Amino acid sequence: MEPAAPEAKISERPIAPSQPVIIEDAAVEEIVPVDEPVTVVASSEIDVAVAQFEGKVIEAISTVFDPEIPVNIYELGLIYNIDINGMNDVNIDMTLTSPACPVAGTLPGDVERVVQGVEGVGGVHVELVWDPAWSPDRMSEAAKLELGFM
Repeated sequence: MEPAAPEAKISERPIAPSQPVIIEDAAVEEIVPVDEPVTVVASSEIDVAVAQFEGKVIEAISTVFDPEIPVNIYELGLIYNIDINGMNDVNIDMTLTSPACPVAGTLPGDVERVVQGVEGVGGVHVELVWDPAWSPDRMSEAAKLELGFM
């Protein structure tokens, strides 16, 4: 049986606005100043902010078109994943309609450029992936209608 981890405790002395909060732990001692008010943001507010930010990223991506197809690459289903970390770095996994696509050398760079233009974005990394292979099933209903698949 492993020994129990030591419990962290907060100093029990009264704290004046100019005094730091001291968290005592066997492994760590951290001093947190409390000179300024602390704002606590509810997770639902954070979720809304992240969703709005992701919406701006998607809006930017939606301005990029494969020159051979009159549908933006987001509706076309070429964007497989958008991951935004706490520093607003955006990592995108995307594919192309075919490995022989003539815009393979430029389309990922176009995506990187438009996403980097979104206010608040840190860094942008676009990864070109081939698994799973793209198929028309990945298109939105609007794209399928536009291209006559429905």
